[in-house]
Amino acid sequence: MKHPFDIDLAMARIREAVRPFPQAALFELAAEGFAAPFEVLVACILSIRTRDDTTLRCARRLFALARTPTRMARLPPAELDAAIADSTFHEAKARQIQDIARQLAAAHGDRLPCDGALMLSFHGVGPKCANLVLGIACREPRIGVDVHVHRVTNRWGYVAARTPEQTMVALEAKLPPAHWVEINRLLVPFGKHICTGSLPRCSQCPVLDMCRQVGVTRHR
Repeated sequence: MKHPFDIDLAMARIREAVRPFPQAALFELAAEGFAAPFEVLVACILSIRTRDDTTLRCARRLFALARTPTRMARLPPAELDAAIADSTFHEAKARQIQDIARQLAAAHGDRLPCDGALMLSFHGVGPKCANLVLGIACREPRIGVDVHVHRVTNRWGYVAARTPEQTMVALEAKLPPAHWVEINRLLVPFGKHICTGSLPRCSQCPVLDMCRQVGVTRHR
């Protein structure tokens, strides 16, 4: 028999369960000191369709060259692209990052303001990246919904939504604000190592007694 889903208890259990695993890339970079809004935004752009270990490698190489909009705008395009060459769609991302850097350098000096509307106005920046910047760098209660947060919270039966965007809206209506930033920090490693996309490791799940296992037909 399944118990009612207690999100506070679930988050406490998952907090312990993911301790052995690497942090999600953006949180790892922030812990290393790359925590300015512009740096988090650039790292999030690099992370799109790219594995965390590759994102970390590319971000560290790029930030060794430039960490502010002004310096990023002045980088030779070929040098910027070479630094992130391991990232998926690196040529498009290099152009996107440099275009954002130039806009910021012209309008806001050497910083990215904590302004979600401004971030969403940049080509290719969606709610996930904007919310992760606002949550990690600006310390605002925002929910960054990626594939892991979307899959896991729907598998739990905590929300029922068809897309990450719909999951974000559902979580904003239900999830206590104290967990808004942390849910991405926890569910990325949880979704990568335990509640995986295929053959989830249900036998190792710390919230199995509450999880509705929505859509799970086979598991370990």
